[in-house]
Amino acid sequence: MIRSSKKGFAFITIVYWFLLLYIIAALVWWFISLQQQNEMMYRFRFDELKKDDPAYIQKVENINDLKRRKDTQYIGEGSIFLLVILIGAVFVYRATRKQFRLSRQQQNFLMAVTHELKTPIAVTQLNLETLQKRKLDEQQHQKIISQTLEETSRLNELSNNILVSSQLEAGAYELNKQRINLSDLVKQCAANFSQRFPKRNLILSVLENIFCEVDDILFTMLVNNLLENAVKYSPAEKDIQLKLFSKDKKTWLLVADEGPGIPANERKRIFQRFYRIGSENTRKAKGTGLGLYLCKKIAEDHNGRIEVGDHTPNGTVFTVIF
Repeated sequence: MIRSSKKGFAFITIVYWFLLLYIIAALVWWFISLQQQNEMMYRFRFDELKKDDPAYIQKVENINDLKRRKDTQYIGEGSIFLLVILIGAVFVYRATRKQFRLSRQQQNFLMAVTHELKTPIAVTQLNLETLQKRKLDEQQHQKIISQTLEETSRLNELSNNILVSSQLEAGAYELNKQRINLSDLVKQCAANFSQRFPKRNLILSVLENIFCEVDDILFTMLVNNLLENAVKYSPAEKDIQLKLFSKDKKTWLLVADEGPGIPANERKRIFQRFYRIGSENTRKAKGTGLGLYLCKKIAEDHNGRIEVGDHTPNGTVFTVIF
């Protein structure tokens, strides 16, 4: 499907440039024709003059002046038409390219979200069938229940991301900001993270009693998405850092990993809706392309911003400042 989309875009691009060149060529042809016609009219008027006419010099000046005005008119109108055509062509090309890119990202999103939905549903179904058909000891029983709850939680978070993303994009989400202890909220997110990913080492550094007016649901989603992003793109044996502190009368939230990092030319695009680095067919990391988009929207809705940079010695660090 994606390959077909690329072929369709390539075909439309060829047709587009052909029509644009044809329009420009037609404009140039009409300009040359008008110039030739103006030259012929100039010679015709000049040939009609009689040299013994007392007003000969004045008539010659009038003819020359008329020719200059016509030349200026054709050049001015032709330049304006050419400029309008080129500006319109640029806007049309960029809009078409943006639409195809968005369509491709939406196709990637559908492929990713289908996989993300099928996996927890399949695992949950398998676990429930196992509990129904087999008699297990208490330890195995609790393990399967724990796995099922984890997959259900994952499915719930995915649904929340899709729902909140749609509401924020449409401006339908009503912020419920309250003054809360942000330090406690971040600690709770860290505790939930450690419970979900017990094998990952999370280094937590939180300054106590940082109070801010935030929507606790959205801010929890922001922290969780940044942590999950770090889990996806960093090796299992590497540390993940979560920091919260105050500096310069601002609140700073940092999430750092030791993964491969993000290329400089991708750092602005990763916050676009549905955008993910690489091809959906070859990409190993799970995701839908909504997590970082939501983080950016949530930060902006709290009068803040999110930045991405390099982590020392390697990896990525996301910084939310508000």
